[in-house]
Amino acid sequence: MTLRIGVIGTGAIGREHIHRITHKLKGAQVVAVNDVNTEQAQGVVRALDLEAKVYTTGAEVIQAADVDAVIVTSWGPTHEEFVLASIAAGKPVFCEKPLAVTAEGCRQIVEAEMAAGRKLVQVGFMRRFDYAYRQLKCVLEADTIGAPLILNCVHRNPEAPGFSGDMALTDSCVHEFDVLRWLLADDYISAQVIQPRRTRLCDDDSLQDPHVILLRTRQGVHISIESFVNCQYGYDIQCQVVGETGTANLPEPASVPVRREAKLSFDILVSWKDRFIDAFDVEFQEWIDATTRGEMTGPSAWDGYVVAMTSDACVKAKHSGQIEPIELPECPDFYTN
Repeated sequence: MTLRIGVIGTGAIGREHIHRITHKLKGAQVVAVNDVNTEQAQGVVRALDLEAKVYTTGAEVIQAADVDAVIVTSWGPTHEEFVLASIAAGKPVFCEKPLAVTAEGCRQIVEAEMAAGRKLVQVGFMRRFDYAYRQLKCVLEADTIGAPLILNCVHRNPEAPGFSGDMALTDSCVHEFDVLRWLLADDYISAQVIQPRRTRLCDDDSLQDPHVILLRTRQGVHISIESFVNCQYGYDIQCQVVGETGTANLPEPASVPVRREAKLSFDILVSWKDRFIDAFDVEFQEWIDATTRGEMTGPSAWDGYVVAMTSDACVKAKHSGQIEPIELPECPDFYTN
């Protein structure tokens, strides 16, 4: 069976997903696309040699009889509308982050999915599909270093053009919030945000950079995340878990050591796309396979809601200067079974 997919949003990330589904993965075909810029959507269809119909609206893509499942890669504020419409149509939907731009919007999606009685939503938190993170997860599940006590994490970008206000917390750190919760199988109960000396290399005066985010979990694990989105030197993701009997570090991306002119050097990646390109491929192949089986096995609508609640708490903590509680309701049985 070939899964017939409709894609809403043909910008950079949408085009990349269409390309990987068409030219790298198996078991699926893009048969419908839409973008607010119809000419752009038509150009993507031509450039990628697709046998796909270009629709005027995202709603038409969702309702198309030959569309089995939907991918939402449009502008963030439109995500909630399209995900809810996909649930109403009974069609599985993969939504890039954010699931919705507010926690309340995410909650509406959770309630709609539970009312439908079937898991249909997956959120695009691709780090869970990264081989290095999966290796680290295996170490923790094997109890190799005992119970985790402390996590020291780093999220650095060379630059962040277009970032302003609280975007470092609400846009890039959301991946940290999801993958660390997944690694620990634990929920957060509080957030604190420290604002160190601000780098002079920000494009926007409203952007504080860097941040240090401190999270505490229900089991008492202390998490420190350094978010530095204008670090200049490269794209650098780090995670160290301090356990009762040892430590475990996220593996570095493979790089050829070079000894030359009395120096030992390693290349550092500069793009998040290069760092996680394999994870994107694994993520979508697993989504295609699970959707074809009638299952949903990746990050859920509930996970999207939890990340939104965590992000909101971090923004509040940044502006209050206080430790703010993260008051999550109990996860419904619908999402634990």
